[in-house]
Amino acid sequence: MKKYLALTTGIFMLVSAAAQDNTPKKKEGKPVRVFNSGKTINARTPEVTGKGKMDFNVTHNFGDLAGSNGGLKRFFGLDNAADVRIGFHIGIGEHTELVFARDKGASLVQQNYEIGIKQQLMQQMENDPSRPLSIAVYFNNVISAVKANSFPGQDNSFKNLGDRTSNVLQLILAKKIGNLSVQLNPTYLTRGHAISYDQKNLFALGAAIKLPLVANRLNLVVDYFKIFRNQASRDSFKLNDNIRFYDPLGIGFEILTSGHIFRLNFTNATEILENRFIPRTVTSWGKGQFRWGFTISRKFTLWR
Repeated sequence: MKKYLALTTGIFMLVSAAAQDNTPKKKEGKPVRVFNSGKTINARTPEVTGKGKMDFNVTHNFGDLAGSNGGLKRFFGLDNAADVRIGFHIGIGEHTELVFARDKGASLVQQNYEIGIKQQLMQQMENDPSRPLSIAVYFNNVISAVKANSFPGQDNSFKNLGDRTSNVLQLILAKKIGNLSVQLNPTYLTRGHAISYDQKNLFALGAAIKLPLVANRLNLVVDYFKIFRNQASRDSFKLNDNIRFYDPLGIGFEILTSGHIFRLNFTNATEILENRFIPRTVTSWGKGQFRWGFTISRKFTLWR
């Protein structure tokens, strides 16, 4: 437990120190908003809420649209609520936001509470070669409050608070090129508990794009995460549990209105949090095991 507390404290201190003064006194050109919201589908973007504002968003993933667990008998997944996340993203500075969220969870690790911080380190500027990218870092700590499983060797066979904890550290690099927005998300995940043939620590490389379809109204967004799990772990899961892992792929349509951002998502990732979909995406687009979901985002002003 001590190592997770030390890691959490260290990251928050590092990001807080960077937040003190991370922009030059004089800006040249105009800031570029690479993406419209803090996430595409599964990938976080470098965009932050803004000082004194709160972004309230709800993300909902349904069950399989097709395949053996989908189709008309389950109304193409709408009969099942696979995962739900309710989040509050509060801008405590122009380039810093705090995140508080409750996530249902879609597997044995449920009732998840997330606290996180996103720090925008650089914002892309028009006609300024010294600032060609938007760069941000995101760190979270997630604790599962679900009752511990009395059977050993399960994902939720927790023995202490440290076993219930997981952390994600993500670097976000994004750039707008004409009308096309692109980004990379190198991501490191560490967990307090994993079954014997699983990995406690995993690295993933995410990528995302946004392409306008109708100016200022409709965008196509796509994201993908390559999960670097070792072959021994993959073989053990296949032998012991008949489980095969897949890389999360999301495709969505972002609809912009005067007050809300609505996104219709399609993804093979069942769970919403990086802490869960990175180690536990076991459904495949090729087998029809993808689902639709939605995200609704609404900003409020808390103080001026």
